[in-house]
Amino acid sequence: MSSPSGVEDSKEDEKDEESNRLLPLPSSAQSQSQSQSQSLRSEEDYDEVAFEAREKILIVDVEEPDSIDAVDYVPPFSWRKLWLFTGPGFLMSIAFLDPGNLEGDLQAGAIAGYSLLWLLMWATLMGLLIQMLSARVGVATGRHLAELCRDEYSNWARYVLWFMAEVALIGADIQEVIGSAIAIQILSNGILPLWAGVLITASDCFMFLFLENYGVRKLEGVFAVLIATMALSFAWMFGDTKPSGKELLKGILIPRLGSKTIRQAVGVVGCVIMPHNVFLHSALVLSRKIDPQKKARVQEALTYYSIESSVALFVTFMINLFVTTVFAKGFYGTPQANSIGLVNAGQYLEEKYGGGLFPILYIWGIGLLAAGQSSTITGTYAGQFIMGGFLNLRLKKWTRALITRGFAIIPTIIVAIIFNTSEGSLDILNEWLNVLQSMQIPFALIPLLTLVAKEQIMGVFKIGPVLERLAWTVAVLVILINGYLLIDFLKSEVKGLLFGFLIGSGAVAYVSFIIYLVFRCGTSPSNGLSLELSERIT
Repeated sequence: MSSPSGVEDSKEDEKDEESNRLLPLPSSAQSQSQSQSQSLRSEEDYDEVAFEAREKILIVDVEEPDSIDAVDYVPPFSWRKLWLFTGPGFLMSIAFLDPGNLEGDLQAGAIAGYSLLWLLMWATLMGLLIQMLSARVGVATGRHLAELCRDEYSNWARYVLWFMAEVALIGADIQEVIGSAIAIQILSNGILPLWAGVLITASDCFMFLFLENYGVRKLEGVFAVLIATMALSFAWMFGDTKPSGKELLKGILIPRLGSKTIRQAVGVVGCVIMPHNVFLHSALVLSRKIDPQKKARVQEALTYYSIESSVALFVTFMINLFVTTVFAKGFYGTPQANSIGLVNAGQYLEEKYGGGLFPILYIWGIGLLAAGQSSTITGTYAGQFIMGGFLNLRLKKWTRALITRGFAIIPTIIVAIIFNTSEGSLDILNEWLNVLQSMQIPFALIPLLTLVAKEQIMGVFKIGPVLERLAWTVAVLVILINGYLLIDFLKSEVKGLLFGFLIGSGAVAYVSFIIYLVFRCGTSPSNGLSLELSERIT
């Protein structure tokens, strides 16, 4: 009777050994690792988790293996350990390179020239701060943001937060899928229509499920290839067009903002912080096996994740810089500047800079396809964590992936068919989607900043008053900027008394819920979460 369980245990041990083969596990730590794995498996019987024990990458000390059991021992910096921690930050950085961001970049360059490069840099730094706080929550608590929100807020509030996160995710996914479909249309010389590209892009869900079965590192490797593809494509464009180095430096170092470029400036900032990405990063860091009860281990993980996230967002900044300067050089001050978008950008580039070794139209298409494919896969990933965390669903990952992908693909196909009538209609759709996502930003930032400053949840890793004020300043600034975008858009689009009344009623409910979240900061978390985290603090 004992043989089936023995076989299952041996299979689990083999999977743990395979997932941890990046570094050998010292013999002194084997018993501890097995007990932790058993503990994690028992927890997984009762709760939905981001990563199962066998999927996590083990981080051990190569230099001094005997120090593993020391709670307060902080090992010296190791390039090998930095490599083991590298991955979550680059997956997170994909949201800074999605097709919506690329469209904001090219429009900022075409309409504002080089003058908004300083804002792109500072917006990226603000995004880095928010994402580092998201990672901090995940590492210090051992749970991701959606799970914490489930226990922190009352049932009605968490359902509203879940709904808002899903709406933001669907809006982002529509942009990403349509961006990929446009790239497929470009690379097929217009043979494949937009809706066909949407269906092809939808298949990435199955590629994601296939890759996930081979481990976290394999999935991270695929994203590294996609990011490298974007970097090479847009760097090639940068080299072909030869933007002015002097104007580039002036744009980065000298803040300039004109009355005619406010809309593009708002777009640059608004595209940086994506609501679903805040939830995603707090879950991605859980792919490394870190014991939250060991303060030194948590601090070490935070240090490595900070380095990795900074490098990843520097790469995204350079890619966004390439796109902005290419279109600033080619179209600033031209008649096409106000009409350029994702649909016609490649054709405009070909007309302006065609005739090179490799057609610039296809270089643009390859970069856009890499951006769209990578962001749709991370969107599927984020959807799993958001749904599983808020609702505590006991579903297999492939089931959750199909559900979250279905939520996004069905409306995407509908809008692709409806809006595939003209370039102008797709631009209008993109504006509506930007506004939709801007509205959801407070419902990711406010819970994050509330939780990361709570000692009951973060223990000694709660942020200090200076960092808390800085984070709230950034959050308020981003919310106000996106609020300006929302008001400006509604002023031009809302017409009619009935429509205005409905929008006004919705605005009252919207602001009321934001006020509730802000004043909810002082209340205590649920009893279960308080008990678990109080044990962790002691």
